[in-house]
Amino acid sequence: MSDRERDRRIKDLGTLKAIAHPLRMNLYRALTVARTATASQLAEQVDEAVSLVSYHLRKLAEHGLVEEAEPQTTDGRERWWQPASDGVSIRDEDFSDAPEKAAAHTAASRLFFEQRADLYRRFLDERAHWPEVWTKASDSSEWLLKLTPDELTELSRRMYDLVREYEERGRAATAAGDTDNRENVAVHTYGFPFRT
Repeated sequence: MSDRERDRRIKDLGTLKAIAHPLRMNLYRALTVARTATASQLAEQVDEAVSLVSYHLRKLAEHGLVEEAEPQTTDGRERWWQPASDGVSIRDEDFSDAPEKAAAHTAASRLFFEQRADLYRRFLDERAHWPEVWTKASDSSEWLLKLTPDELTELSRRMYDLVREYEERGRAATAAGDTDNRENVAVHTYGFPFRT
């Protein structure tokens, strides 16, 4: 692993608001998948003007969420960008000490959920066009458990560690040139208490 942060823990309201913008979060997600990209490349993916994408990338950079990357071509006219860390984490405890911070955290969480749900809806709409091997491999599960807060914390940590293991395996294989039958895969988990 390089000197990049594994996960950047967002603790301040300004950074939370910076990433909790719909276009910025889409750009951050696209850049996380691509690992490096130009504003032009990202603009094509999100169907927005290059100037608008450049502006929002600079806003993300102001908060240390993205950074300039080494140029991937000899064309010096384009700036290359990369995520400043391998991911971000946002925890309730960092935003629960003031009503305005809690409200911003809730709004950001709702945005992230809606974008994740949209990604899954798109897969459902396109599922018939994916090869059978991918539709068989995809999963949608729900478990209703009786846990303590400590058990939920442990479950979340273990799931996180397992996903990171597969993330590292995929990155290593891709770096070694093993790209056959590899696709971007989204894994979303939610663990939360509820009452019936």
